[in-house]
Amino acid sequence: MKRVTIVGGSGYTGGELIRILLAHPEVEVYQVTSRSHLGEYVFQSHPNLRKQTQLKFIDPTTLGSCDVLFLALPHGEAQKRIDLYSQLSPKIIDLSADFRLRDPKLYEKWYKIPHLAPEWLQKFVYGLPELHRQDLQTTSYVSGVGCNATATILALLPLLQADFLKDNDAIRVEIKVGSSESGAEGNPSTHHPERSGIVRTYSAFGHRHTAEVIQELGIENISLTMTSVDLVRGVLATAHVRINSNLNQKDIWHYYRKVSTENPFIRVVKEQRGIYRVPEPKILAGSNYADIGFDYDPVNQHIVSMCAIDNLMKGASGSAVQSMNLMCGFDESAGLSFTGLHPI
Repeated sequence: MKRVTIVGGSGYTGGELIRILLAHPEVEVYQVTSRSHLGEYVFQSHPNLRKQTQLKFIDPTTLGSCDVLFLALPHGEAQKRIDLYSQLSPKIIDLSADFRLRDPKLYEKWYKIPHLAPEWLQKFVYGLPELHRQDLQTTSYVSGVGCNATATILALLPLLQADFLKDNDAIRVEIKVGSSESGAEGNPSTHHPERSGIVRTYSAFGHRHTAEVIQELGIENISLTMTSVDLVRGVLATAHVRINSNLNQKDIWHYYRKVSTENPFIRVVKEQRGIYRVPEPKILAGSNYADIGFDYDPVNQHIVSMCAIDNLMKGASGSAVQSMNLMCGFDESAGLSFTGLHPI
């Protein structure tokens, strides 16, 4: 059994990590830290974990060594102490944005501050197994993924593999997001009277997760538009792509099925009848699955590609555990079999 530590365990992504890892067949949750909830039981912050654990939050300055160290800290914090954390564990998975971008100049461009540990950026592998499965099997350091970037990348992945994105016209992605993206602390815009019932665009251009998409897909001419909707969990990315090929639906199906076959947590959703004919975040809550789908207008050579995920799972903690499985030589799906609920 591998001993696992979670630094910053009182937030939403920390809570999801604990939930998954407590039931994981190959690991033991050894230590969980929180300065703001020091000495409290973990289940006091995550009430769904009652009778699942008697662990208490400890001070991060008292950490002992472990086999795998998860960092679920606010953005900007991990880079301040990465040298110290590297002495505690041979394997580190950071869920924040601190090590997602390999170029320190790009980090400064998108995050408006210089990176404090630029020498570490090249050491981290971007933690999306669908892109970096082989690299994850040999690395010691994994960066987290942006939830909106994840949904966008997976929506575009079949088209990337089909070489439809090369020399493409501008790609536009509309992303609808739930309130848990804002984290457990919240802000005035996530206050329930202000958040309930909304469809509110809050970033028409320039969202930070755009940088990850550009880096990971190797395309520049893309923009993400972010809209908050009345969900707690969930991301739905809807990408508009024009292609320079005369194809039919059957041709495009081939590429989507291929991506699904190669990746255990990607499912193709394109039904002719019923309620859930296209990807829908609601039924993915708590699961590590990503549902992808598409429609095609052959007259205008226009593909609409969709991806739905749970932002706290496939967009954060689920992908982190999937990456850990690959790093440690476990079954890639270990601990991640929960399918979501219906109805919910």
